[in-house]
Amino acid sequence: MKALTEQPKFDIKKIKLIVALGNPGKEYVKTRHNAGFIFMDKFNVEFLPENKFKSEIAQINLNQKFLLAKPKTFMNSSGESVVAILNFYKLLPSEILVIHDDLDIKLGEYKIQFNKGPKVHNGILSIENMLATSAFWRLRVGIDNRTEELRQHISGADYVLGRFTDDELKQLGSIFKSIKEIYFN
Repeated sequence: MKALTEQPKFDIKKIKLIVALGNPGKEYVKTRHNAGFIFMDKFNVEFLPENKFKSEIAQINLNQKFLLAKPKTFMNSSGESVVAILNFYKLLPSEILVIHDDLDIKLGEYKIQFNKGPKVHNGILSIENMLATSAFWRLRVGIDNRTEELRQHISGADYVLGRFTDDELKQLGSIFKSIKEIYFN
């Protein structure tokens, strides 16, 4: 019989780097796959390009200092950026929180989990492969708002690259506000 392992309790005080996943370029703005970028933009800080990290970087102090990163690689190569930042700052994978869209979770819901993610997410897979571990925190932002009929007519890959409706963006905004109030105040 296999022993069940419990999820560790999330402690924001142990996080030093917050990475938001998304795709660069105007054609991806407000797409479901860019939920991480949309969340990160709620911090209202100026991100500056940092070529050695293949990212835009910012620092913010919310009762503690955080380094914020928005990789400028495409989603499937996010790990390149994350490993460069971790190596430069000598951080442990357990000190990062990766914010990403999750098609396995309904729109308006989220999960913060360690070492556990969606069944398929190429950005997360890239990070796991580049770090050679899955032992990092994830803020899994639910984006699934499909009807049963829509699920049968559009692939998951096409759905995540579709744009949020205004109502969906309002729902996301409410969730993001709640997450910020709970974890970042």
